[in-house]
Amino acid sequence: MAVPKRRMSRSNTRSRRAQWKASAPTLVACSNRACGELRLPHVACPVCGQYDGRQVVRPA
Repeated sequence: MAVPKRRMSRSNTRSRRAQWKASAPTLVACSNRACGELRLPHVACPVCGQYDGRQVVRPA
């Protein structure tokens, strides 16, 4: 198992940890013209229940 030879400095540790940040999810508009709500890509619309122009789930 690999073991570091030297201790990593505080600035290097904090610079590395600065990359671990959360990002906002990508949202797309629903393809249903009557709906147009924002939803996650590749997921059925939670408002109208359509996916790729087809009704796949009952609307909430």
